[in-house]
Amino acid sequence: MADPRPEKRAAAGAESERTTGAGFRDGANEAMVEASADGIIAVDERGIIRLANPAAEMLFARSTGDLVGSAFGAPTVVNQTSEIDLIRPDGSARVAEMRVTATTWHGEHIYVAALRDVTRRKQAEQDLEVALERQTTVVAVAAHELRTPVAAIKLLVHLLRDRRSRLSEEQTVEIIDEIVVRVDRLQALMHKLLTASRIDAEDIRAAPEPVRVLETLLERLAEFEEKAQDVSLSCDPELVAVVDRYELSEMLTNYLENAFAYGRPPVEVRAIEQSGRVEIRVCDRGPGVPDSFVPHLFERFSHAPRADQQAGGTGLGLWIVRSLAQAAGGDAWYEPNDDGGACFCLRLPGTPN
Repeated sequence: MADPRPEKRAAAGAESERTTGAGFRDGANEAMVEASADGIIAVDERGIIRLANPAAEMLFARSTGDLVGSAFGAPTVVNQTSEIDLIRPDGSARVAEMRVTATTWHGEHIYVAALRDVTRRKQAEQDLEVALERQTTVVAVAAHELRTPVAAIKLLVHLLRDRRSRLSEEQTVEIIDEIVVRVDRLQALMHKLLTASRIDAEDIRAAPEPVRVLETLLERLAEFEEKAQDVSLSCDPELVAVVDRYELSEMLTNYLENAFAYGRPPVEVRAIEQSGRVEIRVCDRGPGVPDSFVPHLFERFSHAPRADQQAGGTGLGLWIVRSLAQAAGGDAWYEPNDDGGACFCLRLPGTPN
């Protein structure tokens, strides 16, 4: 039978709340806590959670019944704002900004922590830091890579201007040809930097379309003029990849440039259909890639050890290939060539059988 004396019933109710942490029962405060957009956690001096509002349930991904009575696990320093990492039962993590105050609840000292989910803000800050660091790196690489060819072009132009009366026609043609080569390299560098910026910006990509691989390969090889004579090509004329045509050209160009710059002829390009996917391999007979460097091949701005770097380069080409391939639903990777040298591989969506 319930105790008929009101004061006994009130005392019993208060003792029950201190034990179970059911909630504040002083009307206005309870309504404020329940309606708060922040997660509200009341913690006793032992660090045990005594109360949690609905927003806290969502933040922790745990019910009030599960939270109340468990250890809070974070230091509660009054009048201090801090950030804490929360690991949810499913293993996901959230970042919460925590502000702690103290109060007395039914004669007991209680810490009240207001928790605001700042996970998105922290991620945005980290993304911004990475983007700024990347921009700084891009500017530094561009400045470094541009300095030498620009200086060489300037020197050649001055030579042409100052000694034009003493240069033979053959010498003049040689200087002009060298200027053209240097300008082509500058254009290639700027193209890579712009492509990298477009990937970073996640520009709206064109819808994939069926593209005949052989036609694109022949178009790319034509750009390399004499070097194309060292290429052996194997590809079914009917082989089709479902991809953005421009991006396929970009990937093939970078693979071919890499083979010509770091490998040795003959260069073999093989494209086949494999389980509904298109696989393309660009293989050379060069020295191959040191085992220690293979994990870094497709990283942005990665460079092979200096001894193997006879052709320079920005370290962007292979990163561009993998970024575009993965964005298209495929992948890019490296394999040693069975006949010695390197094989750079590309997998892209094909047409359904």
